[in-house]
Amino acid sequence: MALLPILTLPDPRLRIVSKPVESIDAEIQRLLDDMLETMYEAPGVGLAAIQVGAPKRIVVIDTAKQEEDRSPLFLINPEIIWASEELSTYNEGCLSVPEYYEDVQRPARVRLRHRDRKGELQEIDAEGLLATVIQHELDHLEGGLFIDHLSRLKRERVVKKFTKAARLEAAHRIAEQVTEDVDA
Repeated sequence: MALLPILTLPDPRLRIVSKPVESIDAEIQRLLDDMLETMYEAPGVGLAAIQVGAPKRIVVIDTAKQEEDRSPLFLINPEIIWASEELSTYNEGCLSVPEYYEDVQRPARVRLRHRDRKGELQEIDAEGLLATVIQHELDHLEGGLFIDHLSRLKRERVVKKFTKAARLEAAHRIAEQVTEDVDA
């Protein structure tokens, strides 16, 4: 298994709509394992394949608390087939929008249909944190981020902040490279 780099805002690849997985082969199994290891290391409770640069309809989730045994879910080609009218609010964060959290309102319960890592068709009824994480991760598969659920003003501020940080980081890398070239 390998740790994969996680894409962060403002990387445009986060806005790509992921494509369905046609067959669950060794490459997909390896991606699932690498995504799970990456998610645990980050640490996070969910990770979509697009967040590691793979535009495939794949999600890994584990909402177990640290003192509990790990209980990973592997979701391939997931789709929400029912959502409650009742809403709940969670303070969400995202590995692709690091160290930023906001309250997001979503359906309190969902029913999900997906294939597991063996290719078996499954259905899950979820509520609470699991329902929120499922919806959050499936947003990624459609090129969405949790900040899309915020007001336009809040969203623009977040994007501006991360765009500025990315420019500063790029300028710093260029300056380091120039310094190395001069010293060489």
